[in-house]
Amino acid sequence: MGGSCAGKEDIMEKRIDGRTALYALFGTPVGHSGSPAMYNFCFQHDGINAAYMAFDVNVDDMEQVMKAVKLFNVRGGNFTMPVKNIASQLCDEITPAARLVGACNVFVNKDGRICGDVTDGKGFIKNLQVNGVDVKGKKLVVLGSGGAATAVQVSLALEGVSELAIFCRNDEFYPRAEGTAKKLATECPDVKVSVTRLDESAKLKEAVDGCDILVNATSVGMKPMDDMTLIDPAWLRKDLIVADTVYNPEKTKMILDAEAAGCKAAIGGKGMLLWQGALNYEFYTGRPMPVEEYQKYQAEQAAK
Repeated sequence: MGGSCAGKEDIMEKRIDGRTALYALFGTPVGHSGSPAMYNFCFQHDGINAAYMAFDVNVDDMEQVMKAVKLFNVRGGNFTMPVKNIASQLCDEITPAARLVGACNVFVNKDGRICGDVTDGKGFIKNLQVNGVDVKGKKLVVLGSGGAATAVQVSLALEGVSELAIFCRNDEFYPRAEGTAKKLATECPDVKVSVTRLDESAKLKEAVDGCDILVNATSVGMKPMDDMTLIDPAWLRKDLIVADTVYNPEKTKMILDAEAAGCKAAIGGKGMLLWQGALNYEFYTGRPMPVEEYQKYQAEQAAK
């Protein structure tokens, strides 16, 4: 028994020492997060002496969190719900995307200055790119006005789409979409942005008929709404690209409908999650994440 314990200690000593850099996830709940497993695998693969941990904190804790990040020299990490909005206000510096979205999900500590960015939308665009889709100059319809939808809309505008038609429910988030449109009118004047209620079916159909790419950035398609879609399958056509931000299930009803209709591309949200993580890793380590190796590791773990 003593030999076994010594072996574990040797491994731990090699894994963590007095120079180990700390990276962290802040938010609540965080117990289910896959980020620690992903980033710790990547640190070990790349030979980076660092460890990634998750801390369960709420909005009221964030001022103390930011002080602790500086005090303990936390090198970087992530913010998740519900602290992404307050994090963007407490960072010393944020990117244009984070400022426009009003949220921050990744940060790096540069000599005591906390610099934040938002990568939800960038991960979405990267997922399209690896599937052979370029958004520049394209006309898009984006469904939704929540946090993920806003990040996607802002990133698309910054990437240089020609038109962005936002359709969302007339609820408490509707003013957010209108606010996004106003910000983009100033920041990205070459992008034509419109906001329309989701229940205006005729206008939605007309927009889908005239767009290049259709995006669902709502929770429709996720359980318990996994048998639902906001788009009439009859509106789908062969030259249309359809994308979803929902990653569980891997193929939503809208994606399945798009495949059945023979659409040019039907892209689920799982890749968005992966590439968002990869962009985060590069943001705070300065090097590309070993994506293929991590995917292989995931597959091996799933097969056990």
